[in-house]
Amino acid sequence: MLGTFLIGRCARGAGVATLFCAASLVADAAHAARHGAKRAASHAATPALDAQAIDNAQFSAPSGKGRARAPSAATITKEEILLDRADFSPGEIDGVAGSNDKKALAAFQQANGLKPTGSLDAQTWDRLTATSSEPALMEYEIQPADVKGPFNKTIPQSFEKKAELKTLNYTNPRELLAAKFHVAPALLTRLNPKASFETAGTKIVVPNVASKPTHDRVAEVVVDKKALTVRALDADGKLISFYPASVGSSDRPSPSGTWHVRSIVEDPTYHYSPKLKFKGVKTQKPFDIAAGPLNPVGTTWIGLGDDYGIHGTPNPESIGRTQSHGCVHLTNWDAQALAKMIHRGTKVEFIN
Repeated sequence: MLGTFLIGRCARGAGVATLFCAASLVADAAHAARHGAKRAASHAATPALDAQAIDNAQFSAPSGKGRARAPSAATITKEEILLDRADFSPGEIDGVAGSNDKKALAAFQQANGLKPTGSLDAQTWDRLTATSSEPALMEYEIQPADVKGPFNKTIPQSFEKKAELKTLNYTNPRELLAAKFHVAPALLTRLNPKASFETAGTKIVVPNVASKPTHDRVAEVVVDKKALTVRALDADGKLISFYPASVGSSDRPSPSGTWHVRSIVEDPTYHYSPKLKFKGVKTQKPFDIAAGPLNPVGTTWIGLGDDYGIHGTPNPESIGRTQSHGCVHLTNWDAQALAKMIHRGTKVEFIN
């Protein structure tokens, strides 16, 4: 079910030029609650995932004329971590060979002179594992700042209710830690089934993606509206980074042609104007929604002008699975990474 697509403005600080942006929300709260309950029940029944199995995971090619078996969850998790570390983001690392994983894998294959099938094979596995000698997972000691908060107990669906909050932070330490290490909260629990994420000093196992190199050499960003991807290229057209994305719908499409980055804002505030007449918003007065990782535009805003931008999202699991009201959505960590590599004037090309 597609969400209701809302458009608003983002700004930070008095006197700062107002920025426009888009955010997608699920319109049917009852449907969202049922879907969340089903996911929770599914995750509760999912067995733990052994960390050593992930670090030792290998790809098994079929022998003879036998059909290849689907890669194990351990192999897929290791593959996603290696892709993320190589700057071919699979979005949220979840241990599932989903559409975002396939897109990242195809981009990696193409960049390495392999047939871009989006499916894991022996040659791709060898090339991927050769990109790094570091373990796929690492031990992390939960820090006092990870559990200190402040946390929001819940984040309401209503924009007006969101505007009543002083911040839109994570709802618990597990959610914060999952975002820090680019992993789905459910997978983080599978990796640490007996751990208390609420206690500083607890040692947990996390994807080894925390330290990512940043480059200030992106000459062009290419948004493929059909493929739902964003590519960052250098001056020679070489792919530097790849990200799965959500883009505009047929009713509210993303733009076409050539644009340029006009602004980059960290921790943006979301501003609603009544002239936008959002469905479900009753007030006739403008209001702001405070900054925070669960703000409608996440932690980063890259403004392109004329109401369009590239930005983060409070729902990383939705990337590539929902549509926007014209803007380009990335996970918060991918939007942050891209923002560090571009500058005002960077070319952004919308294709397809």
